[in-house]
Amino acid sequence: MSDSNLEQQILTSAERVIDIETLAVTNLKQQLDKTFVAACRKLLNCQGKVVVIGMGKSGHIGSKMAATLASTGTPAFFVHPAEASHGDLGMIGELDVVIALSNSGETHEVTALLPVIKRRGIELISITGNDNSSLAKASDLHIKVQVEQEACPHNLAPTASTTAVLALGDAIAVSLLEARGFTPDDFALSHPGGSLGKRLILQVDDLMHSGSTFPSVKPDISIRNALFEMTDKRMGMTTVTDKQGNLLGIFTDGDLRRAFERDVDIDAPIEDVMTKGCKTVKTQTLAVDAVNLMEESSITSLIVVDSDEKPLGVIHMHDLLKAGVV
Repeated sequence: MSDSNLEQQILTSAERVIDIETLAVTNLKQQLDKTFVAACRKLLNCQGKVVVIGMGKSGHIGSKMAATLASTGTPAFFVHPAEASHGDLGMIGELDVVIALSNSGETHEVTALLPVIKRRGIELISITGNDNSSLAKASDLHIKVQVEQEACPHNLAPTASTTAVLALGDAIAVSLLEARGFTPDDFALSHPGGSLGKRLILQVDDLMHSGSTFPSVKPDISIRNALFEMTDKRMGMTTVTDKQGNLLGIFTDGDLRRAFERDVDIDAPIEDVMTKGCKTVKTQTLAVDAVNLMEESSITSLIVVDSDEKPLGVIHMHDLLKAGVV
């Protein structure tokens, strides 16, 4: 086969697969009914956790479904049915709701768990392509997901069917998310390591330099000695405070350059060259808001103050970059 023919064959196959799987997802809307709503209500009212089980490709889909549920406000986890038969079934409690996935509804590793699930009174929702299957009949609620054909040319490998169940899982998760009134702030609490989580969770007091790392000098100190403080704290600036700890101003690298341009004596008091009325933020300010303020003001650091406007620390743009907020 020539390269051009091979290229065309690959593209034709890919287009056919996408067409078949698109149709499977599109047809899924017609299969949504009161049973889907009842299943969502049951999950919404679950007092325990949602436990998803599935074998093979259905297991991979189930793992993703559980992860999506958990990250959108519905506590959930995945249990491998084969491992469940060897002890992991103890992870499932009476207040939990089980979602079992199996295209045929006859997967042995899944159906083998049914007697124990029913004996313990655990509610069971199944998602299969067969209403008359053992799994469907044993379930409290059964959602049918049937596709006209798999994308596999032999109609054997789970492809369109798993794509449809994947979409159904997302539909369940998002329906529950909206029913719970789940907010971006709630999402961030489940994703503290992600960029969204950092932007919505991290506050300036989580990142600020305070205590022994906080640069501060008194107003009568010389510019020369203020430079020692700036060098020691490695912030490119220092605050200027009075004996009561009140913030008087700030002295930065930029102030130093401007002082040199005016031929100011390096032994002059820092209060002669400091910047008064510097930008400040409160401790509970979101780090992302601090970034915005720095960008608007064309500065690289902000003084963090308490409710009495006394300085507690300083946050630098480098800290925000390092934390992944920017």
